[in-house]
Amino acid sequence: AVPGSGKTFTLSLLAAQLVQRLAGSGPLDEREVLVVTFTNSAVENFRTRINQFMHQQGLLPGVGYRVRTLHGLAHDIVRERPGLVGLSEEFDIVDDRTAEEIKREAVIHYLQSHPDAFGPFIRPEFLANPRRIERRLLNDAFEIAAAVIRTAKNLRTDPTRLRRALEQQSGAWPLLDFGLRVFADYQRSLHMRGALDFDDLIVLALQALEADQDFLARLQARWPYVLEDEAQDSSLLQEQMLSLLTAAHGNWVRVGDPNQAINTTFTSADPAFLRRFIARPDVEALPLPNSGRSAQPIIELANRFAAWSRTQHPVLPPEMALTPPDIRPTEPGDPQPNPPLGPGGIVIYDEPLSPDREIHLVVQSLRRWLGEHPDKTCAVLVPDNARGFVLASALERAQIPFDDTLLRSSSSTRAAAQALAQVLLYISAPQRATHLDKLWTDVWWPRKGQPSIPQPDQVEAILDDKLPEPVHTFARALGKLNQPERFLFPEPGDEWLDEIGWLADEPFLRTLTEQFRDDLRRWTGATVLPIDELILTLAGDLFDEPVDLALAHSIALLLARRAQERPHLRLPELAQELQDIAQNRRRVLGFNEDVMGFEPPPGKATVATMHGAKGLEWDRVYLLSVSAYSFPSGGDEEAYRSEPWYARDSLNLTAEAIAQVEQLHMGTLDEYTPGAATRQARLDIAAERLRLLYVGITRAREELIVTYNTGRGTNGRENPPALALQVLKQLNPVHSKV
Repeated sequence: AVPGSGKTFTLSLLAAQLVQRLAGSGPLDEREVLVVTFTNSAVENFRTRINQFMHQQGLLPGVGYRVRTLHGLAHDIVRERPGLVGLSEEFDIVDDRTAEEIKREAVIHYLQSHPDAFGPFIRPEFLANPRRIERRLLNDAFEIAAAVIRTAKNLRTDPTRLRRALEQQSGAWPLLDFGLRVFADYQRSLHMRGALDFDDLIVLALQALEADQDFLARLQARWPYVLEDEAQDSSLLQEQMLSLLTAAHGNWVRVGDPNQAINTTFTSADPAFLRRFIARPDVEALPLPNSGRSAQPIIELANRFAAWSRTQHPVLPPEMALTPPDIRPTEPGDPQPNPPLGPGGIVIYDEPLSPDREIHLVVQSLRRWLGEHPDKTCAVLVPDNARGFVLASALERAQIPFDDTLLRSSSSTRAAAQALAQVLLYISAPQRATHLDKLWTDVWWPRKGQPSIPQPDQVEAILDDKLPEPVHTFARALGKLNQPERFLFPEPGDEWLDEIGWLADEPFLRTLTEQFRDDLRRWTGATVLPIDELILTLAGDLFDEPVDLALAHSIALLLARRAQERPHLRLPELAQELQDIAQNRRRVLGFNEDVMGFEPPPGKATVATMHGAKGLEWDRVYLLSVSAYSFPSGGDEEAYRSEPWYARDSLNLTAEAIAQVEQLHMGTLDEYTPGAATRQARLDIAAERLRLLYVGITRAREELIVTYNTGRGTNGRENPPALALQVLKQLNPVHSKV
């Protein structure tokens, strides 16, 4: 199914029709149409669409079907019969954050006891000064451990079996020894919690289906039709789970696009699984080639790009290239006709730009275009969150309206989380004045002080600046306060505010400082509450916007769960959780576009990663940073993010560790060749980045602009444009100006 072909519409309509068929053949008490998809947002989208179709058909919405993510389905299966896989009824599932922390602790513990573990893989010049690579090495070690664990679970093996196999091998295998010891520690920690992670869910669901044929038969009867969305993102184990569920009746509809498989280098997914499935003799392939999303020239560019990857790519073999079918415009009379090409057309801008110059160029272009097209949608898509944050800051400085909620955390989310974190940091240690001045200027004043200012002519002095000088001056006084209790809880006759003489000339500000003190007293007293109630109390005082209050509710649930999982955590540690959200190190699970849904707003520039843009469309799309660093072509001379600069022989240590686990699982490491996995990983990365660029191109309805910058080069050299950008320049059917 090509981009914009209406996959969700087609599957939703089919689901409603199948529910109608089931209803016509008997009661729906024990039978459902099962729809499985990849993300929580897609679950909600499907439910809404299916209910609309069912309402049109006179059926009761919400009855006769179930929509689940693949992990959600696996959880349902395991939860129904936990005893089949040796679990108690009370088993728990750790979230990704907790799983990461357990792994990180195991990694740190191993490296502390084996400080030279990675020595064989480090270039000699860095061995002499290990502090230069300490931080990067820790992060890479964590990535290696996570990959070993994910790979082993996908192979349905465990650390004990792999350790026994390793003991039978000759020679030293430091990567495997490290990965398997971390794996064993990780599993031990999960077992002590009586918990599973998300990878365990799929393995155990498959194990349960294989263990009891009667149980499997009941589920097959319960779900006589299975519809799978985004099938290109399914792992082999997930495919096997659905294969078992449909083995009795064969009613399995899989919808996907191998060209949009953009998660393969960091998950267990591989578009080859779907391609092999389609090629099976018992499978009927029904292409959905028509799309009304994009203008004809944009479709033509995408098709030419796909054809080039199959026939002329200098490195990738044809089986790793973009696959047919070509995108076709909709037929005449279709309710979704293709739009005409916009006046901006298609621009492949291959002039070298510095990173700052690229941002400046796009900001100026957006200023003009948004002013002329306030009713249109547009997006600036970047390869990673870091570039998105830089762009969002530039748009904010330029006062250009934008929406960055598709980034890891939106600016509004970060601001609200930061406000709550600063309050938590202070009230966890109110005897220290360190955070008091920032609490006043950054949190309390913009939310409680400034909105309460009366008419400008009454407080002219306060309104001279965005943050008025009296507010600054009071903040400096707070910063010099050695005994904050003199402000918070003054003794009779020792009112610290009276010592600030100039406050007598600012009666309105004096009133606000007393209100600030009242809030601090109330917040400090609220520390006896459970963390979720404390967060909601603070939010009730600080926030008025529904979106901020909803965010606070999500944060409250998140921190309550963290406190339950790790009872030793205190307010400073929980405040650090919020700092991580505020500083883009994590998202608030349950509160982002993945759950809430996202509609591109007209008149604003959407800022997103190309990954985050999948499934969406805009009238005008900018694709930034299409350089050889972000989009390598698979050549040995290119730089790859996954190859640490300190590693000897430019090894991709994560890829090498995965290859060693796979070989060990087969019983011997004799077939392992150092460096082969690194070379294969370069091809895998190049193929996935081609697909990512294809996804970016096919987000555009009427206009498309592609640029690159010279930053992030190697050995002090400027970064060249991606080979793909140069090819797009040659293939472009039209030429326009930005």
